[in-house]
Formats: sequence, structure tokens, C-alpha cells
Amino acid sequence: MKNILFRTGLAAFAAAALLASVPAAAEVTVWKDYTPSDQVIEMTLINVEPGMGDVYFDSLRTTWVKANDVAKSLGHIEDYGIYAVPYGPADGFNLVLTIRMKNTSDIGPDKARYDQFMKAWGDANIASSNKTVRDVYNKIREIKGVYLLRPIDLPAPK
Repeated sequence: MKNILFRTGLAAFAAAALLASVPAAAEVTVWKDYTPSDQVIEMTLINVEPGMGDVYFDSLRTTWVKANDVAKSLGHIEDYGIYAVPYGPADGFNLVLTIRMKNTSDIGPDKARYDQFMKAWGDANIASSNKTVRDVYNKIREIKGVYLLRPIDLPAPK
């Protein structure tokens, strides 16, 4: 009898656990309760070799930062950022680079925007940046991933 009660109790516990693990029906609806933004953020995860952070930052100033300042002045991007990751797995990433664009269309190819940027950036910066990538970046950093983020406006319930 104890064995039957134990099995019945175990079966009831398993059924309750299963019911508890089934997700509840969604209580929010897109465009009604939350809104996906048209803004996008490109996020690049970087692992810089130990002791090479200052070298990488110095190189970023003359390439990535300078290019993003040009793109920002032309209205091609809204902003950009550099974020240190103070701790995490050794084989992970220790730096995050972001570029924020006003809307989704800003990430697509656009010849007029490209030509405008290249004219403002200039041949000297193109050559110098390519050299920095070959001579510095490829030796001291690894790109761990590039992701596209879309903000979600999810207001608190009233």
C-alpha cells in the first residue's frame, strides 16, 4: 500500500511540476503593450590580448573613433561607444564597441551615403586604417562576435 501511495504521490508531484513549467499565455501584445524601436545598435565583442589595451585604444582613436566621428558629423550614425568588460571568462571578450543608428535603413547598403563618407574620410585615412588593421589589430585582438540590437520600449503597467 505504501508503494502505491508513494507512486501516486510521485506521479502527482511530476504532474504539478509539468504544469508549473508550462509557460503562461502571453499577457502582452506587440504594438499595444510594447514597441520594438526602429533604432538599431551594432555591438561588437572584442578580446584584446593581455597588456595590449593601451596599444589597442591608441589605434582605435586614429581609425574606429575617427571614422565614427566622421559618420556622426554626416548624420549617418547617432553615436558610438567603447565599453570595458572588467571581468568574465578568460576566453570571452573584454571590450565592447557599439554604434547606434537612428533606424533600420541606416544599416543597409546605400551608395550615396557610402560616397559621402568616403569623400569625407579621404584616401589618406583609408590607407592608414588598412595598415593599422594589418599591422596592429590582427595581432592583438580577436573579434568574438558582432550583433545587432533593437531596443524595446516596454513601459511598466499602469
